[in-house]
Amino acid sequence: MGGMRYRAAIVGSGPNGLAAALTLAGAGWDVDVYEANATAGGAVRSAALTLPGFVHDVGSAIHPLTVVSPFFRTLPLERHGLHFVSSPAVVAHPLPGGTALLYQDLDDTAQALGPDGPAYRRLMKPLVDAADSLLADTLRPLLRVPRHPLTLARFGLRGLPPATAVARTLFREPAARALFAGMSAHSAIPLSRPVTSAYGLMLAVTAHVAGWPFPRGGAGAITDALVAHLAHLGGRVHVNTPVNDLRALDADLHLLDVSPREFLRLVPDLPASYTRQLKHFRYGAGTVKVDYALSAPIPWRDPRTALAATVHLGGPLDDVVRSEAQSLHGMPDRPYLLLAQHTLFDPSRAPAGQHTAWLYGHVPSGYAPSAQDIERIEAQIERVAPGFRDVVLARHVTTAAAAERDNRNLVGGDVGGGDNSLLGTLIRPVLSASPYRTPARGVYLCSASTPPGGGVHGMAGHLAALTALKDLGG
Repeated sequence: MGGMRYRAAIVGSGPNGLAAALTLAGAGWDVDVYEANATAGGAVRSAALTLPGFVHDVGSAIHPLTVVSPFFRTLPLERHGLHFVSSPAVVAHPLPGGTALLYQDLDDTAQALGPDGPAYRRLMKPLVDAADSLLADTLRPLLRVPRHPLTLARFGLRGLPPATAVARTLFREPAARALFAGMSAHSAIPLSRPVTSAYGLMLAVTAHVAGWPFPRGGAGAITDALVAHLAHLGGRVHVNTPVNDLRALDADLHLLDVSPREFLRLVPDLPASYTRQLKHFRYGAGTVKVDYALSAPIPWRDPRTALAATVHLGGPLDDVVRSEAQSLHGMPDRPYLLLAQHTLFDPSRAPAGQHTAWLYGHVPSGYAPSAQDIERIEAQIERVAPGFRDVVLARHVTTAAAAERDNRNLVGGDVGGGDNSLLGTLIRPVLSASPYRTPARGVYLCSASTPPGGGVHGMAGHLAALTALKDLGG
């Protein structure tokens, strides 16, 4: 690249946009990031959504992939005030007979699972032992020769089948089956479909390697640290600066942390075949999210549920399976919910003695919940925490449509950047070994709609920036 300094413009300040900016700034580029909203971070922000003094995460709330990300691990983010909090147990899954718990220690988890403990250990130990190799191959495009083919093959043999098949084949007791179903349901597709097991396995691996921690003070602390480190490297973030025409940005390189729909809006005159592929890109399920300000901790029937920051509410395996199938058509009768209870472990997020709860459930894209739907959500909590409604001070409901209005990348309320089916994982957003490249010269796509998909890991932005540097010979 010689001695001259090149300029890059990044559109979107989500974790992938900031990762792209940091990668280029670290390579000596002059970098500007443009964000339409008043605060940086995309879906990684915090705000007082309910009452003064209560800090709620606008989007993501638990961040296992942040701490295991091969790129974020290279950054000195703790110097910029980022500190993670972990809970004694990683995940709690309430059941009629008591709460099933997953711990960071694999042996502790196996012991807690009783008769299914040996089967769980046999399933997970080879993957946990090879976690670094597994993450290196899965947090990148899959249509490449793997660096660790044996590890990836072992993962694929267990990850390709439906979660229902793996849970029912390997486990006999409700606890292990429910834990695996709850983790696999993060895929936001019916658990009878192929590749749903991969989500359960990968989340279990991260649980045993690093726990499922979250940043002290709110998810926005991740963004604050990334922005601070970018400033340290000379980069700039411009908030309240929507971009409607890339030609208005004076740069040698453009990286877009946006959905395929937004990409088509910003980059006209693309080849018809590429345009057609992006127009037919499949987005994932929508979500209904509820944030609560609470006068007291959630009154769990089984007190051990308070050991984990993350709680999966869905009941036994068959109930989770039924809920995720029903969510294709509307709010399930007994919805599977992902709940985070941060303030048990980070009291800085609420006034003294008070608490927060964060939760969401899967619904069709763009779904508008009714008052009855919110009742169904709270009834699901009441089944395992009688008296929950009595401690609610305020609630804030974010519909799928509201999520998209706040962040145009969340198409129809899709928080994962696209459909998580097998085809949706491989064609993201096009079938290519390097899907970050686009037909537009000097323009790259680096959002969660590119590999490795959703999650706060920054790898899509980092890999897109590396691709651009390679293409430019620098």
